[in-house]
Amino acid sequence: MAGDNDAIERAGVRLTHPGRVLFPAQGLSKADLADHYAAVADRMLPHVEKRPLSLVRCPSGSGKACFFQKHDTGGFPAAMRRVPIAEASGAKATYFHVADLAGLIAGVQMGVLEFHIWGSRIDAVEKPDRLVFDLDPDVGLDFAHVRSAAFDVRDRLAALGLESFALLTGGKGIHVVAPLVRRAAWPEVKTFARNFAALLETQAGDRYVANMAKAKRKGLIFVDYLRNERGSTAIAPYSTRARDGAPVATPVGWDELDAIEAANAFTVKTLPTRLRQVGDPWPGYFDARQSITRTMAKSVGPA
Repeated sequence: MAGDNDAIERAGVRLTHPGRVLFPAQGLSKADLADHYAAVADRMLPHVEKRPLSLVRCPSGSGKACFFQKHDTGGFPAAMRRVPIAEASGAKATYFHVADLAGLIAGVQMGVLEFHIWGSRIDAVEKPDRLVFDLDPDVGLDFAHVRSAAFDVRDRLAALGLESFALLTGGKGIHVVAPLVRRAAWPEVKTFARNFAALLETQAGDRYVANMAKAKRKGLIFVDYLRNERGSTAIAPYSTRARDGAPVATPVGWDELDAIEAANAFTVKTLPTRLRQVGDPWPGYFDARQSITRTMAKSVGPA
């Protein structure tokens, strides 16, 4: 019988110490995490493949020291692919990306508990294909406030002509995500996002704040538009989070959001039931053909 320290192979990737516990409270091991990504790969990869990544690595598990890694420093299996990308300075740095389940498993092998994605793909790094508003509540607000804000942001984007989708972050908030045709460059997308967030604060200052300073967030929801910037990242759909309970960032339908009680409602242990019972919660996401127009940009106005 194989022991906890006997290497196994998953998707062609050698997984060492598969019995190492990564989420102690749930008893979830490295092999369990590999099973999670095998189960969600068909749904996750279309959102993640060929995007530059940033990784949260916790080699000794979620209860130990974790660190954020953007660049390749060596040691990763070949299935975690590399791509050179120019930094703001003009110098090139090597980023990670994945193309298949093997890439996700390579992350598991290296203690990755969170996959964070750029808003663009490696074949068109300068042209984002998603717009993200991260609704981040002050500590005193319950999830009902976040849920209500997500519907409000959805409706405001719809009034401008943008269809959007809801992602439970696995933490405290919700990401409202609008797919984009790869037409506008990063500065245009960031400007629109900043102006939209500022307009929310202007029109509903009792609910929203667009300033990231914690001192200004008391009792409010921070509309984080800064995910819409070259090099910034957002948690990937179906990624685990390095948090208590082993939560998973989970796409949900607008029609089911009212019944959801927390941003960490789904976990590694409970998500399989959801996958069996619920089809694609974001129907039409990849068929959307929408972009930020001059009329939209004018509607939100200058910050």
